[in-house]
Amino acid sequence: MLTTHKISADFFDDSFQLIAIHSNLEDYAITYAINSNCGLYLKRMKNDLHLEQNQSYSVFDWDDELNHMYWTLISNKCEVEEIIPSDGLFGNNVSTRTDHLIKERKEVDYFLKVDAAEENVLAQKIKAINKISKVITAYALDTETLKSKRNLIF
Repeated sequence: MLTTHKISADFFDDSFQLIAIHSNLEDYAITYAINSNCGLYLKRMKNDLHLEQNQSYSVFDWDDELNHMYWTLISNKCEVEEIIPSDGLFGNNVSTRTDHLIKERKEVDYFLKVDAAEENVLAQKIKAINKISKVITAYALDTETLKSKRNLIF
């Protein structure tokens, strides 16, 4: 007799803080600026975060072993090209659409996810990120209000 055990999503401890960042910088440029201003050492992960329908989000991370914190910078926007079949003279048309990792926060460009951070450390990093010239704003985000926060757990 074979039994199946299902693990509830509520079983996992999803305790992390989230900083929302609004900026028009490319992912490598915002990572460099955050590393320079915040004293972090974020680097690009070998594999991006892949979701359905060719969605790929860039991910940078750093395990701060000295302070027992894990930092992850995730892009919220992804450009997806779609081919629209056409019987016309010019063949197929290519259309580009923007998908979002956290759909209810489409205005956010990047999320800085921090595991096991203290409130004062988080406040210092937000202050430092806001000093970056190309950053429009950065602020703490309540993770309990996010409907699609499972996309941030990987």
